[in-house]
This record gives sequence, structure tokens and C-alpha cells, in this order.
Amino acid sequence: MQETILPSVQLTDQQTLDAIREGNERVFETLFREHYAALCQYAFTLLRDRDDAEEEVQALFLTFWERRETLLISTSLKAYLFRSVHNRCLNRIKHLSIREEHRQHVTHVGEAPSLSPVDALAGQELSERIDEAMKQLPEQCRRVFYLSRFEELRYGEIAERLGISVKTVENQIGKALRILRLELADFLVLWLLLGLNGF
Repeated sequence: MQETILPSVQLTDQQTLDAIREGNERVFETLFREHYAALCQYAFTLLRDRDDAEEEVQALFLTFWERRETLLISTSLKAYLFRSVHNRCLNRIKHLSIREEHRQHVTHVGEAPSLSPVDALAGQELSERIDEAMKQLPEQCRRVFYLSRFEELRYGEIAERLGISVKTVENQIGKALRILRLELADFLVLWLLLGLNGF
């Protein structure tokens, strides 16, 4: 693929959109990195769940790339991205109860969801990358994060078990998330691009 426009140069919104329409992955990655964190924070203010917020933002970028050749954007790219996240979050909230009811209806004991080979491989690689990233956390930070995310303990329960304050637990969780996002940023962008290119 030839890339006639490089993201290292300051591009206008129109130049950025034109480059992405031509399949320029480097420009797309630059757009992703520039807005991802802020979009996740905005989505979180609507959904109050960081995992859900990141899922919606990632889905937005997936859709953006898939439909890049036919996108009609009359505002700035930043405004378009924030409006799209806003709409996705409202739609998620609207259908949350319906989806949960449907999930309970169709899910049977012992029945596992089927995954494509690509999804299974991506999930396995992500799991391995998370394990590696976890090793980069300071010991207390890692213990707090593990108890929160993998044993699903409440902050108060973690504080009691480790003999620390709830405020310390909150701080350690925030620190862990910041470190993990940095450690996994490259993988996330790569996963998006690979997934979008038909692997």
C-alpha cells in the first residue's frame, strides 16, 4: 500500500479523512491515538463503566475504518467522533435491559459462545499481553488490581483484606489502569488494524 500522506505532518481534517479513505493506516493510527483517551473518558461519563466505555470507542473506530470510503462528515473530525460516541452510548443505555433479558433467555448452562479462529487467536494473544503487562505493575498495585478485576472484590473488601484504606485502593486501581493502557496501547491499535484488514 502506498502512503502519500504521512501522519508526522500536521494535516487538516480533510487531508486526514482523505488519507484514511485511501487506506492509510498510519494516519488512522494517529487519529486513534490522538482521540482515544478523551473519547473513553467521555463515554465513561455516560455509561459509568470503563470497560463498556472502551468497548464503544473501539467499536466506533472499527466502524470508522470499515466505512471510511463512504463517510460523510460535515463537522470537524473531533466533533464527529464525540457525537458518534455520544450516540453509541445512548443507544447502548437504551438497549441494555433488552440485551440482558435476551442473553438470559438464550444462554444455557454449559453452552459457550462460538468464536471465529481470528477472535480466539486475538483473545489468546490479548490475554498473554495482559499477563505480561500485569508483571510491570508494582506489587501492591498488582495485588489490588487482581483482587478487583479477577476476584471481583469491592474496594472496601480489598481494603480490609490488605489492611489499607479505600482511598489507597482507588489510587492503586487508577495507577494500574494507566500503566496497563500504556503497555497495551500498541497491541490495541494493531488488533484494530489486523481485524479490519480481513485476517
